[in-house]
Amino acid sequence: MSASLPPLLVDIPRNPFLAVGIPVTLGVATGLVTRTSSKSPESLWYKSLARPKWEPPRWAFGVVWPLLYIAMGVSSHLTVKALDRTPPGLGRTRAMNALKLYYAQLALNQLWTPLFFGAGQITISFANLSALLGTIAVWGWTLKDVDERAAILTVPYLAWSAYATALNGFIWWKNSGKPFFGALRDRANEKKKGN
Repeated sequence: MSASLPPLLVDIPRNPFLAVGIPVTLGVATGLVTRTSSKSPESLWYKSLARPKWEPPRWAFGVVWPLLYIAMGVSSHLTVKALDRTPPGLGRTRAMNALKLYYAQLALNQLWTPLFFGAGQITISFANLSALLGTIAVWGWTLKDVDERAAILTVPYLAWSAYATALNGFIWWKNSGKPFFGALRDRANEKKKGN
């Protein structure tokens, strides 16, 4: 990760209110935009999907996500503070890389809701969540050498995202993956019989 961030993206998390406010606002905005979608959590489409028994109640998302957005915002603020107090060199590079990963995970995070609840793209949203999970893990790992508190703040987010990925994976498998691979298997068996 050699490219640097635009100065604005480094300056934003210097202000703790902006650092927290931006992820919270983005999260609320994506939720509001897709709330009236034909694929929303209240839609017939979503209710007709095969979902696991271990799916959390709807209210849990409204409690958990704002807390996670606050934690990621605080983490970004701590990262910039570490960047500012670190002299040029490896430590500064790590802090800048952690900030880049923060923005990468934030972008992936903001894509999921429109993909799943806006467009109903179960497969693409599962791939997105898988990439998000990996990015969060690398972000947290990078932060451990930058600011331990910032790294610790990523742990609940990583855990919830792993759970969300498993949930999305279950929905994908039951509604898209299993039928798709079953059809492929059936076609392969038909070809074998034809030979």
